[in-house]
Amino acid sequence: MKIDLFARDTQAEAFKAGQTVFKEGDLGHEMFAVIEGAVEIVIRGTVVETVEAGGVFGEMALVEDKPRIAVAVVKSDARLVRIDRRRFTFLVQQNPFFSLQLMAVMAERLRRMNDKI
Repeated sequence: MKIDLFARDTQAEAFKAGQTVFKEGDLGHEMFAVIEGAVEIVIRGTVVETVEAGGVFGEMALVEDKPRIAVAVVKSDARLVRIDRRRFTFLVQQNPFFSLQLMAVMAERLRRMNDKI
């Protein structure tokens, strides 16, 4: 599922292919929206998902206050928008559709993981 809410965000940051966005065990204070490019989500050395433009990742760190369980590595040069806890809370409060989209993304990921088991 794509979340296009951030497509026109002027605060997107450039990340180069191979760059690590975050590592397993890092404390998560933000999630990310992919505007361009792709980011691989790696758990225990296995790529479990590739997030492309319109996708988001890292949201679990904002939903639960626990360390990251994955590594996020830029697969192809990317532009990413950081969404910190304050902005995340604002979006959830002011835009119920954003909350539903995010829950759909999380549910879709869970279903894909279940299919692999």
